[in-house]
Amino acid sequence: MTTILLIATMCLAVGATPQGVDLAAMQGWDIVVAQDAIPSEVYAAEEFQRMFAEASGVKLPIVRTIQTRGRHLFIGVSPGMKASAAGFDVSGFGPEDLRIVIKQDVIAVAGGRPRGTLYGVYTFLEDYVGVRFLTHDHVHVPPLGRWRIVGPVDRFYHPPLAFRWSFYAETNRHPAFAARNRTNTVPTEARLGGKTGLENINHTFRFLVPSKEFGEKHPEYFALIDGKRFPDVAGGGLHTELCLTNPDVLRIVTERVLAALRAHPGQENISVSQNDNSAYCRCPRCAAIDEREGTPMGSLLTFVNAVADEVAKEFPDVLVGTLAYSYSRKPPKTVRPRPNVQIHLCSGECCILHPIDDPDCPMNTNFCRDMTEWGSMCKNVSIWNYNTNFAAYLLPCPNLRVIEPNIRYFVDNNAMGVFMQAVWNGQGGEFSDLRNYIIANLLWDPNRSGEALLDEFLRLHYRRSAPPIRRYINLVHDNAQRLGLHRACSGCAVDFGIDDRIVKAGLAAFDEALELADDKLVRARVEKASMCAYRAALEPIFALGDDALADPDVIAKTAPTLNRFIALCERFGVERLSEGKAFKAFGALGLPVEALAGRRVLQLPKTWRFKIDPKNVGQEQGWYRQASDESWRPLSVHQTWESQGYDRYDGYAWYSVDVDVPQVTAKTIWLLFGAVDETFDLWIDGEPAGQSKGDPTALWDRPVAVDVTGKLTPGRKNRVTVRVHDSEYAGGIWKPVWITATD
Repeated sequence: MTTILLIATMCLAVGATPQGVDLAAMQGWDIVVAQDAIPSEVYAAEEFQRMFAEASGVKLPIVRTIQTRGRHLFIGVSPGMKASAAGFDVSGFGPEDLRIVIKQDVIAVAGGRPRGTLYGVYTFLEDYVGVRFLTHDHVHVPPLGRWRIVGPVDRFYHPPLAFRWSFYAETNRHPAFAARNRTNTVPTEARLGGKTGLENINHTFRFLVPSKEFGEKHPEYFALIDGKRFPDVAGGGLHTELCLTNPDVLRIVTERVLAALRAHPGQENISVSQNDNSAYCRCPRCAAIDEREGTPMGSLLTFVNAVADEVAKEFPDVLVGTLAYSYSRKPPKTVRPRPNVQIHLCSGECCILHPIDDPDCPMNTNFCRDMTEWGSMCKNVSIWNYNTNFAAYLLPCPNLRVIEPNIRYFVDNNAMGVFMQAVWNGQGGEFSDLRNYIIANLLWDPNRSGEALLDEFLRLHYRRSAPPIRRYINLVHDNAQRLGLHRACSGCAVDFGIDDRIVKAGLAAFDEALELADDKLVRARVEKASMCAYRAALEPIFALGDDALADPDVIAKTAPTLNRFIALCERFGVERLSEGKAFKAFGALGLPVEALAGRRVLQLPKTWRFKIDPKNVGQEQGWYRQASDESWRPLSVHQTWESQGYDRYDGYAWYSVDVDVPQVTAKTIWLLFGAVDETFDLWIDGEPAGQSKGDPTALWDRPVAVDVTGKLTPGRKNRVTVRVHDSEYAGGIWKPVWITATD
């Protein structure tokens, strides 16, 4: 399976007697592990024993001492292995380097500690037995047959990436599977080889200098923006950055970094990096450095270098990592990273539909320029790459073809590690098992073919059902290519070329695949994969129009598809509809289908009266009973309150509007809100009329309906009052509000 340096070829001279090993005739062999074998080497022997027994029907015994001269499979270094015809030493091997030697009557598989031997066994099982680690619960082990000659062989492999992470929940939650696909950032158990000492560089300033600890007493530690220091105590520092020229900030960060490294011996890097926002410091000293260097990375890298200088004195082998992300991605003109600084370069602005090095993709050229410049000044460059549609985890995303060229581009440009961010916080994303298989295999061996891996997974996982699924994948990708689309890692169906033709073809392809499924297990796998086609068919509901509410007829028409989609999501444990939207908080997706499909009686006014309630006294003081006075200002309910003068305000706020309600005859009357960020309580004419409660991360951007039957009085003005609570980011009623009716 793996493309590895061949020190001695498997090919034999024509007519010569084979000098390798017949894997189908290994009765009488044993598996030898050393007396002092570490847990991962013992586990490697057990893994080989299990899978070889399934392939051959022969369960080889695991022994610690040699009783015979030949017919041994040595796993890990031992005196017997060294003395054998296949013997070698692993001195100088890296922690994941491996070597496989196959000669007549002897096989040796060993590598550097702690993972090299385990990875060597998985390589042997893949390349010579044909095992494929497809998913955490599907290992393909083909029968060996009656004759399988391998060798003679002498192979050595050094993985080009020291840090590999296919960031899927399917891998993160199954450490044994992560070890099998050689994702070296997940397992912690010694038997699985542990994980690399390299951590993913992430946003850490708010943890190193917490605003709740320092913000009130030392606002000068935090960013100066528009002439004011912004410690963001209420937000926990999430929305601000540090003042990087403040000497006390440097002292605090340095002390805490050193303390963390002392507490975690063996850690090979540590993150000193910006928070996830654009609120970098504009104070005169920070701004002067940034202006001179032509990028906000100027002050950031100057700061990181200073921390790295102190770290080098006590921990000379530890890297201090920082993100080159968003505003800091561009390299500075003159400041250079210290030798012990790691630059973690992020591709967030790149097009995910074209290879990053595609010269005809205008979204990717700047990244390539930045990577070239960083590579010229820093030997420790790693990559944070984005591989999914974060706005719609289950929507078809035509970017399978870019995975191989992107990983190869990173390796060719001397990246030390690659973090491939995907559907990380919930299982069941669009083709997540397939994508995880392709990514993990290419991170381990970038010389493999992405197309071949795709075909292999489809053939083995879906068997007879694979062809229509493959045709659908081709259609989605060919269509996006034909349209010449460019898109970063967030968008709706139209952004990725998903139209009615694609929807119909997808539903038909999966119907055909289900008919071809030859057993219940394959049928379940096809049904899981089909969720992406159903999600595409539901785009009229998910991608609501400008008025935030889909056409009632469309909703009524798609209701059966919605029910099918919900059932599949529940069956296969889908947890997230997008990076920030939980599935479980929605119930039936949380979409008020009856209200959405009802008759549109009246759209409420765009402008309401508005008043913030920072001390949360409004309900106690009965604001819901009071007419709005001059303390209530006009505000649009088609935009968040942040965009209308209440920037960074989190907490309670009130909306009120008087509405002339027409006469309407219906079984149920609804007050339908296009979106409210986040939860709310509702009063009509001073009386409680309902509320919206639940997970704020799921509620903020979806329609919410309240049954107000009998609570509105037709033929006169009704006062509608809403108290909204927002915990972070934007807030308020931000899409239109309607009265709808259903019979």
